Amino acid sequence: MTPEAERVTLCHLDELPDGDARGFDPFNHGRDLFFIVRRGQSVKGYVNRCPHQDASLPWRKNEYLNSDRSRIVCSAHGAQFDLDSGRCTLGPALGRSLVPVTISTAANGELQATLPGKL
Repeated sequence: MTPEAERVTLCHLDELPDGDARGFDPFNHGRDLFFIVRRGQSVKGYVNRCPHQDASLPWRKNEYLNSDRSRIVCSAHGAQFDLDSGRCTLGPALGRSLVPVTISTAANGELQATLPGKL
């Protein structure tokens, strides 16, 4: 962890249903700064910002995924991103990627995010 990074506890793995996503606002800024996506025991995290025009991704709270839960979608312009890599596969951000957030699972099942200094 770099000096600028901060680790925050998010929730227990069991609180996030498989195939779901959830946003977090750990510093009470009034908007979700990042979100996590669960697929089985794997959890990926990304900054809540589309690389196309820095737009917030969800169309409403915690709605980061398309209808079949196979892609992350930007509600502003419809860009679609791979769940595992964050890379845009369709839309105006094609070839760009979401900024990853490191997520770890503690021995007790709590999910923790290591946040970069600037979000």
